[in-house]
Amino acid sequence: MDGTTPPSTSTSDITTSTTPPPPPKTPLKNHLIPNLNSYHPSPSRTIYSDRFIPSRSSSNFALFNLSPSSHSSTSDDSTNAYTALLRTALFGPDSAGVVPPVTPDKLSGINGKNLQINPPNCNIFKFKTETRKSLHSLSPFGFDDQLPGVSHSPVKTPRKVPRSPYKVLDAPALQDDFYLNLVDWSSHNVLAVGLGNCVYLWHASSSKVVKLCDLGIDDSVCSVGWAQRGTHLAVGTSNGKLQIWDASRCKRVRTMEGHRLRVGALAWSTSLLSSGSRDKSILQRDIRAQEDFVSKLSGHKSEVCGLKWSYDNRELASGGNDNRLFVWNQHSTQPVLKYCEHTAAVKAIAWSPHMHGLLASGGGTADRCIRFWNTTTNSHLSCMDTGSQVCNLVWSKNVNELVSTHGYSQNQIIVWRYPTMSKLATLTGHTYRVLYLAISPDGQTIVTGAGDETLRFWNVFPSPKSKNTESEIGASSLGRTQIR
Repeated sequence: MDGTTPPSTSTSDITTSTTPPPPPKTPLKNHLIPNLNSYHPSPSRTIYSDRFIPSRSSSNFALFNLSPSSHSSTSDDSTNAYTALLRTALFGPDSAGVVPPVTPDKLSGINGKNLQINPPNCNIFKFKTETRKSLHSLSPFGFDDQLPGVSHSPVKTPRKVPRSPYKVLDAPALQDDFYLNLVDWSSHNVLAVGLGNCVYLWHASSSKVVKLCDLGIDDSVCSVGWAQRGTHLAVGTSNGKLQIWDASRCKRVRTMEGHRLRVGALAWSTSLLSSGSRDKSILQRDIRAQEDFVSKLSGHKSEVCGLKWSYDNRELASGGNDNRLFVWNQHSTQPVLKYCEHTAAVKAIAWSPHMHGLLASGGGTADRCIRFWNTTTNSHLSCMDTGSQVCNLVWSKNVNELVSTHGYSQNQIIVWRYPTMSKLATLTGHTYRVLYLAISPDGQTIVTGAGDETLRFWNVFPSPKSKNTESEIGASSLGRTQIR
């Protein structure tokens, strides 16, 4: 068989000597012979024998320029493949592709310059071998992990995101207005939805629907926003008023004024509530104080349609129909940071829960881009053209991913991996712009709303522990129902 020729027959200047085996030893009658079936040598221990027993798996056949196969020109493809597998199993992976040894005339590089090449190992056989091998390495088809270029680590399969919503709610009179924010999900697992002049509450654990309030025929709901903790819900109206409701008792606690036009954006920071209006202003309201607002933030030249507090409650980001993105601190009345790179209205705003000061923003139809900012260093990090109007952004708190919803012209939902901004999934189903987005308190499920008057629930993010567990919200809530 190829590769078993003794070294002395390949070259005349190499001699070998064979040490005769030692005489057999007479076993002692009283010696206890160990049970070989229960003997397991240590994987880290190397056994050195007193006899010349070559290890073919470690043999350096390239040193003697041995041909890998003598029948390659006359054998068919199947025979060649079997021969290659058998050779690799018997003599190791390096025997399948033998490379001639490096000679002095091959050491000269480009333009006669010598290359630094490490000398090859001069021993064709080695006197030590491994004490333990895995069983699959003995099979001609079980040495894949030993072949060159093959990874030893298992391949990580990409996470699968369901392409269909697990639940659909009919939402009659859900407005098709880009500048409104009519859906929010509370920390107590209750979804608030503004439909026309009413606010409805959908309890995710029981699918129970409760009508919270009716503003009357002369007013309509423009925004809803849950307090970070507790059961208080803020409702912005088309008349410029702001109502605070205790959802647990279905009772209005307070009505605040201050805006001249509709209130389309809301953001909570503990007891501080920020409201943005079509009158271009942002009002800071302390619900513990007697006054309707404690400060007024001026800077936008058009309607304020996006508001988000950072996770540490130190920075407020605002987006407007003037294509501007501003960042405010807790005490400023003028923006401390101004970003003017967007070329359309900025409604989509999201702070990263994984990195301090990382802010994402999305532009409207004429812009179509998601941009990332570092507010700590006041720098623009990156930009991604999505191809369609960016309506909403939300970051996963379980993994470093985010979701964007879109309008003209594709009406899609995209799950992105950050910072590569590779698409994990593109979800479709809405027939109108996906203007509304909220995320469940466990961080696994999102709900999207559109002008097609439907709310769709999607399992897009893994759980913080298993990374693959379905949300408990969708476990018992399949099918299509109506929210009112």
